[in-house]
Amino acid sequence: MTPIYKRLEQAFTEALKNQQALALSTLRMLKSAIHYREVETKRRLTEEELKATIAAQVKQRREAIGEYLKAGRPELAKKEEEELSILLSFLPPQLSPQECEAEVSQIIEELGASGLKDLGRVMKTAMTRLAGQADGKVVQEIARRRLSS
Repeated sequence: MTPIYKRLEQAFTEALKNQQALALSTLRMLKSAIHYREVETKRRLTEEELKATIAAQVKQRREAIGEYLKAGRPELAKKEEEELSILLSFLPPQLSPQECEAEVSQIIEELGASGLKDLGRVMKTAMTRLAGQADGKVVQEIARRRLSS
């Protein structure tokens, strides 16, 4: 078992014992997403694939928070934020904006990217390297800004 699988099982057992309803439902949704992905690939997921699956769940929560806040439903946004914090505990620590900026700058230098026409190459490399550590929208915003100047 990979470390993420172990941590997920431990967290699930702990939430079950402590009767933490929100944590339990969030972990069930995550286990379900992982299971669907395993059925799709017909094998057990690698550590990187697990991170990508969790990152997809994180992205869904962030989008839902934005939509709930726009719709004037702060109580639902709060629930999504709590779920988000549970999911983030399974990913590596998120990069600060400065660290993200430095990584993107380094990738642009390595690839020799010079303009917005290279955005696709930069994003592909950046998202592979920063998977689970940075939000794709933030990375894209930084890359666009660096490539257009």
